[in-house]
Amino acid sequence: MSITAERKEALIKDNAQHEGDTGSPEVQVAILTERISNLTEHFKAHHKDNHSRRGLLMLVNKRRSLLDYLKKKDGGRYTALIAKLGLRK
Repeated sequence: MSITAERKEALIKDNAQHEGDTGSPEVQVAILTERISNLTEHFKAHHKDNHSRRGLLMLVNKRRSLLDYLKKKDGGRYTALIAKLGLRK
């Protein structure tokens, strides 16, 4: 369910705004998206795991908050991130 250190490093490298960037909203949203997709796959096999479902809802809410912040601060970065991660249809 959790992501590996190598996968996390790759996500940080792909979404970083500058060298050493690990805390920008883009990086945080990318990591949260990966964790959300892993948990979604987990629930296909374990549909009664309600304790992890609560964690999934918290991750989705956190991602939503970060996306709202990014949209308010810089709409261009928001739309680029949405397109890159494929979050909207």
